[in-house]
Parts: sequence; structure tokens; C-alpha cells
Amino acid sequence: METFDHGEHIRGLHELVAGSADIKGTLDGLTRFAATAISQGSGAPIDCAVTLRRRKRTATVAGSSEKAIELDNLEQTLQQGPCLDALDKGRTVLLADVETDTNWPEYSKLLAKHGSQSALGVPLLLGETSEAVLNFFAPAPGLFTDEVIKEAEAFAEVAGSTLRLAIRIEAMEQLNADLKAAMASRTAIDLACGVIMAQSRISQDEAFRLLTQASSHRNQKLRIVAEEIVEKVTGSADAKLNFED
Repeated sequence: METFDHGEHIRGLHELVAGSADIKGTLDGLTRFAATAISQGSGAPIDCAVTLRRRKRTATVAGSSEKAIELDNLEQTLQQGPCLDALDKGRTVLLADVETDTNWPEYSKLLAKHGSQSALGVPLLLGETSEAVLNFFAPAPGLFTDEVIKEAEAFAEVAGSTLRLAIRIEAMEQLNADLKAAMASRTAIDLACGVIMAQSRISQDEAFRLLTQASSHRNQKLRIVAEEIVEKVTGSADAKLNFED
């Protein structure tokens, strides 16, 4: 059995974050990385999916294969299985053999039907707002030995820190996009108020009040009304504003 190379996986996962366009791309790559790493350790083909829980909602968000995603989704549907238990308990949970394990009878039947005989849920530590778990699926019982479980936990520790980094980056990028959108919206509103002030010879407060009234009357966002006003004026030198449109 090949040993877990902690340094190699740190480099690989960090390169994954750097090369991914978004969090979904990171998670897709992470599950493929995890499946490859644990397959090498177990000596058999292992599938992997990742389940993410945010704001008390749980969903399968990525997988190393369509089969892994399907098996993980089945667990969400049944609301039973080692993955969900690992999320709730915050520790590794093993389904050693679908033929003898009685903890999740319905899920075990479905696993067997889809050609998987054992499963392993390993939680990822992401912080206070998010939780995640890696769910590994094996084609035979006995593949998740103590050594393989330790490898999966070691990988999850590295993957958790990588995923936390990816989530922070995504949050910063979203904040940046929100700030840019807010600045663009504010600019449009200020320009529209200036147009109204010039054409109606009123104060800025009065212009903003008229703009707000138009937004309410048309049932449109204030920014959209402002952009339409600016577009009308810049598109025609003789344009006149009509707040009853």
C-alpha cells in the first residue's frame, strides 16, 4: 500500500485552488484528487463525493464520478448514511459491509444495488458557517482498513484547510463584485438625480424623491429607473422625462 504524501497533497490541492475558476471547480477537483489518493492506498477503485452543509441545508455538490454523486444524493434523499452521521457527529463514520451493517438498512440496500459494498464518511473542518464531508465508496468490504481510514483523515485535514482558503477567496471575490455593483448603482442614481435637477430645476432631495416615486410607480428597482433616465438623456438631446410612464 502506498503511503500518504502530506506535502505532495498540500501542493496539489493549493494548485487546484489557484487553477479553479470558482468553488465548484475546486470541489470537483478535490473529489477526483481524494478518490485517486484513497484508491492508491486501498489498492482498489474508490469513488468520492463531497457534501456541503450551509445554513442547515445539506446537498451533494461534487463527485469524482456520476456514480459517486448518485450514491451521495441517495443518502440525502433517505436522510440516512455514514456521510450524514459524519456531518452530525463531526467524526469519521464507517459502513464496513452492506451485508452485515444494520445502522442504515435502506441505504445499505441501495449501495449494494449500485455495486458498492462499503462506505466511509470523513468530515472536513471549514469553520462556523459551513460544514462538509467526504464520502468514499468501495466496491468490496474490508477495503477501508485502519491504515486507509487514517489516510482518508489525513487527506481530509489537508483538504479542509484548502477548502477554507477557497471559500475565503470566493467570499472576497463576491464582496468585491457586490461593492462594484453598489458603486455602479450609486453612480447611475446620482447621474439620474442630476438630470432631473437640471430639467425640473429642483433640489437634489426633491429629485431623489421623484426618482423613488417613479421606481415605486413602475415597480422597478431604483437603479434600473435611474439607468433608463440616463440612457434616455444621453440617447437624445431633446429627451424629456415622464415619471408617469
